[in-house]
Amino acid sequence: MARVLVDVPLPVHLDRPFDYRVPERLDADARAGCRVRVRFRGKLVDGYLLERTETSDFKGNLAWLERVSSPEPVLTPEMLAQVRAVAHRYGGMLVDVLRLAIPPRSAAAEKSARREPLPVPPRPEAPAWQRYQHGQSFLDALHAGRPARAVWQALPGEDWPARLAEAAATAAAGGRGALIVVPDHRDLARLHTACAALLGEDVVTLTAESGPAERYEHWLAALRGAARVVIGTRAAMFAPVRDLGLAVVWDDGDDLHSYPQVPYPHTRDVLTQRAHTAGAALIVGGFARTAEAALLAESGWARELVAHRTEVRSAAPRVTSIGEDDTQLARDPAARAARLPSVGFEAARAALKIGAPVLVQVPRRGYVPALACGDCRERARCRRCSGPLALPGGTEEGMPKPAACRWCGAAEAGFKCPQCGSRRLRAIAVGAGRTAEELGRAFPGFPVRTSGAGDVLAEVPAKPALIVCTPGAEPVAEGGYGAALLLDGRTMLGRPELRAAETALRKWFAAAALVRPASEGGRVVVMAESSLQPVQALVRWDPAWYAAQELAERAELGFPPARRVAAVDGTPDAIEALLDSAELPASAEVLGPVPLGEVDEDGSSERERLIVRVDRSEGRALADSLHAAQAVRAARKATELQVRLDPLEML
Repeated sequence: MARVLVDVPLPVHLDRPFDYRVPERLDADARAGCRVRVRFRGKLVDGYLLERTETSDFKGNLAWLERVSSPEPVLTPEMLAQVRAVAHRYGGMLVDVLRLAIPPRSAAAEKSARREPLPVPPRPEAPAWQRYQHGQSFLDALHAGRPARAVWQALPGEDWPARLAEAAATAAAGGRGALIVVPDHRDLARLHTACAALLGEDVVTLTAESGPAERYEHWLAALRGAARVVIGTRAAMFAPVRDLGLAVVWDDGDDLHSYPQVPYPHTRDVLTQRAHTAGAALIVGGFARTAEAALLAESGWARELVAHRTEVRSAAPRVTSIGEDDTQLARDPAARAARLPSVGFEAARAALKIGAPVLVQVPRRGYVPALACGDCRERARCRRCSGPLALPGGTEEGMPKPAACRWCGAAEAGFKCPQCGSRRLRAIAVGAGRTAEELGRAFPGFPVRTSGAGDVLAEVPAKPALIVCTPGAEPVAEGGYGAALLLDGRTMLGRPELRAAETALRKWFAAAALVRPASEGGRVVVMAESSLQPVQALVRWDPAWYAAQELAERAELGFPPARRVAAVDGTPDAIEALLDSAELPASAEVLGPVPLGEVDEDGSSERERLIVRVDRSEGRALADSLHAAQAVRAARKATELQVRLDPLEML
């Protein structure tokens, strides 16, 4: 007998393997982990042979295994356990996770992929890690194969690809594998250059955009142990690195680390689980720090890997915010209202005068309208659940509908700002294309270049120029930027999302880290009030402090990562039926449902979102209960719902 997991979209209640009889001609090749072809619902489909058994519990007539597509055991027991754990964590189906973990087969790649490992590389010299407290001790533990786990705070201007390459080479020198996942292709290109310089052909890249043959060849090289180090984007989070000794996620707050396909796994969570299971070292690194990374450090599961404050001060640029002293406001009384006040022009002129480029960061594009206090511009939040307020649109009895919470749906007709007491609300919009035109007129004689959308610059020379970019598209400047202007800070902080301030600060740190140190004239001007906590963290260059504050506030309000949250999207009837059938944990708190402004596939009913949050210890029980309720609905052929655990955007 062969227990086979068929690779076809299935209803939730059929999320299990099926038994098939093995003909004598396939007995030798039908091994656990190989790809097979079987008949399912009258069609010939692909599948994975999970195990061989002597008997089956099925009482009817079993179908035969049609053929073995490849005897290569691509689904190892370790990978199967890992995939099952991810499916359980996110309340998803095993076959959906397998589709993300194993790339499509290429027969040519199976023949050309390397099989023999290269000689163990020598341990590299890594003096730059000594700038960090316990940096050398971490590398020693990594080389010895101990499960050292760190939340790494990279210094301003740090050549982080070189540091991660040194860590990966140290793990490889100890005879173990390494896996590094970065957000995008520009980061991957820099990382590959650094790793290739130390490891040569012992490093392979994995991305979803690679050709099928190339991706499968690199994936097989890792599976066979021929490549010890694997680097890539989120598609590499499941890479079958043999004897994993180090797992790294860089800039874990970037939304590109979240897979947009069910069950929506996140790179940080997958690598954290893999490191724990394999007894491997882990690095969660970046210039900023997320609340999730802060939780790892606060719980003691991981240790902080940070530099002394003297090192930080010597490497960081000077950061200026709006209203930081009375002199600034006396010279420019309109600084708070201006998009680019005089202090920003002064910083740009000084950088251009010494022949250095200037980085100008603007929001990516117009965000979903958010409501803020009309006087102090503090984000407007619900009094019941602290969710973001927004205008739903439409009328009610001839009058415009009042502001309402986008999480729990409660109307807020009598808003009063808890900061200043104002009852006025306002919405802020931004535009990025016009910024380059305005700067071109303000700085005649200097070139203005843009980076973003489909035209992203990788590098810029050390010449006077204005580089207008969107967050995440900042090119690296030769010798560093002379100044960085971070525009529309109020808008970035006012986005109607739980992670708005954390995301804005992460983007600010990413841009500011490209600026020269203050000792060399480096200057950063952030267009936001100096009294705000994210701005203070940037001014002091202390992301760890802000992440700890953010984590404490989320714990008080019951938000992730302090609690596990599930977002359920569907029609009102489907959501109500789910609530009636699901056995939610005892700590479950239900918010909503609220309208999403969408209609279902047949256009007959408006879709809504329900939010369920539970204590972190009951996160697995929440995932299991929602998965079981979905299975019951699927068996009855009821309308399926979209369920996401720990979504990046709750609304």
